[in-house]
Amino acid sequence: MARSGVKRVCLAYSGGLDTSVILRWLIEEYDCEVVAYCADVGQEEELDGLPEKAKASGAVDCIIRDIRDEFVGDFVYPAIRGGALYEGTYLLGTSLARPVIAKHHVAVARETGCDALAHGATGKGNDQVRFELTFRALAPELAVIAPWRDWDLKSRSDCMAYAQKFGIPVTATVKKPYSMDRNLLHISYEGGILEDPWRAPEEDMFVLTTNPEDAPETPSEIVIGFERGTPVSIHGESLGPADLLHRLNQLAGAHGVGRVDMVENRFVGLKSRGVYETPGGTVLHAAHRAIESITLDREVMHERDRLMPRFAELIYNGFWYAPEMDFVRAAIEQSQTNVTGEARIKLYKGSLQVTGRRSPVSLYDEAMSSFEDAGTADTYVQADATGFIQLQGLRLPKVDA
Repeated sequence: MARSGVKRVCLAYSGGLDTSVILRWLIEEYDCEVVAYCADVGQEEELDGLPEKAKASGAVDCIIRDIRDEFVGDFVYPAIRGGALYEGTYLLGTSLARPVIAKHHVAVARETGCDALAHGATGKGNDQVRFELTFRALAPELAVIAPWRDWDLKSRSDCMAYAQKFGIPVTATVKKPYSMDRNLLHISYEGGILEDPWRAPEEDMFVLTTNPEDAPETPSEIVIGFERGTPVSIHGESLGPADLLHRLNQLAGAHGVGRVDMVENRFVGLKSRGVYETPGGTVLHAAHRAIESITLDREVMHERDRLMPRFAELIYNGFWYAPEMDFVRAAIEQSQTNVTGEARIKLYKGSLQVTGRRSPVSLYDEAMSSFEDAGTADTYVQADATGFIQLQGLRLPKVDA
């Protein structure tokens, strides 16, 4: 007997095994219509033919949204401006994509007259939280269906058997060495053979980055321009958000830059081993920090840095649309008003090095900083440091040597 209460569901659909099975399961379980929705965030998957595939599985419609520029400009770039690294390491590629995907999921659902939203995130991961917190913030009136927390299919083998039963057109094998998630910012690899944190990832797994050992013997340099903390150019050529990040992925990936292998703490309480390729994002973080070093006031930088781990945690945990995120982002954006200039980055065999930075609004004073200048009334009087140090030492306790 079909479940009641839902007439039309908007499903986040990729055309893979899981979402293809979910599409049919929704029809069978709820006796409802299903609208398939796919967001193009730069996953480089073949989207041609996806509507036909969805309809062959029973969807009444399939809508594809190209949101690459919005993803990079409105989600990735704010993370760069805030220096957001989760647990000091993860560049948040998946975490940043989920809120923009969910935002358009809600929009498509409303445009197509759906009364429910469905996704294929599992009950053990972070994505279920990221999707559903966005749904709550933007469309609390829509019901949410999370099949992996509800159905009796427990494994990939079960899903394949279900697909075969209903003649669902999928291409998959029972064994998969790991799971992948790709967008313009990164590729993540989890599960399967990577669940052993001692086992090194296999080299043929990587897509965006050359093995550093096989990277060119000659280093390359990239000059990246920023305006108010936002990347705007490469070697003086102005580029839109998606094009700029795509170009950086190619340039940095060719030199093996941007690999991360870590065990992270998921929001739901589990530890998870993830391997990531984020070549362009790695370069942007380094270049942005270099510009900040000459344009940000010391105290502003330190206050922003105190917000960095909290900002990253909010992104990771799915609170993009929370009021505390509005507060944190407002402070970060205020800090970026003077962060304009260019940074030069050298790429070589998996590493990067900042080799130069310049800005028309630089706070760096070469004359004042120079060791060649003994100090004048117009620059820095070194004798003043004596009183400064004495005052700083007033509060220190006397310690026996």
